[in-house]
Amino acid sequence: MSTMISEVYDALKEAGAGEEKARAAAEAIAGYENRFAKIDQDLAVIKWMAGFNLALTTAVLWKVFS
Repeated sequence: MSTMISEVYDALKEAGAGEEKARAAAEAIAGYENRFAKIDQDLAVIKWMAGFNLALTTAVLWKVFS
């Protein structure tokens, strides 16, 4: 069974959607939320890599020109 966002499910049920459609939509939204969380994690790693690269490049240039 997939993860489901209960708030979305409840809102869709109140809006008049059927049981299965509300469940499927809530599960689909939960899937996208998981994808966005993974993208955030990947961006954090990329930020650290870029910062390390910038620091190393600055150190090398400082050593070369001083």
